[in-house]
Amino acid sequence: MASADSTGDRIVAAATAEFSRYGIAGARIERIAKAARTSKERIYAYHRSKEALYKHVAARELTAIAEATRLDPTDLPGYAGRVHDHFTGHPDSFRLMRWGQMELPSGAAAVEDPLRESLAGKVEKLRAAQEAGLLDRAWEPLDILVFVNQIAMSWAGQPDLVAEGEAFMAARRAAVVAAVARLFPPAA
Repeated sequence: MASADSTGDRIVAAATAEFSRYGIAGARIERIAKAARTSKERIYAYHRSKEALYKHVAARELTAIAEATRLDPTDLPGYAGRVHDHFTGHPDSFRLMRWGQMELPSGAAAVEDPLRESLAGKVEKLRAAQEAGLLDRAWEPLDILVFVNQIAMSWAGQPDLVAEGEAFMAARRAAVVAAVARLFPPAA
């Protein structure tokens, strides 16, 4: 069993901070190695490239996000509220995911993209809920997921406004939940 402060854990923690701050292109393996108290060579022994390290970090982050937000196709407003809470409470997580969207190849070139893999699983959950009659079939499942996530994360990309305080953010959360409830009520 690895210790709680293993080299691999230190690399992941340092890389998470580095990628959140600088993105994939701006991240430097030298800084990650220094912060992780290891060598560049050791990082490359764990991860074959900087992009592979980012994908590993992003996959771990997506797992944490999925656990914190729990997609329930029968309660999309509740899911939107949890997504809002997670990303406004964890701005580094929001930035980490955005960097990957901006910098990783898209389309056919997107091999082993943790975000695409996560989205595919959620789309299938939504499709199954539609087939079971639990969610309106008029929407494409991918559209539902993208619209709900964009509404839910809209305030996470507004750091100057998020600083307005708890009452302000509670009202923003209520607006997110209400908007999603109007767009995607449970199927009758």
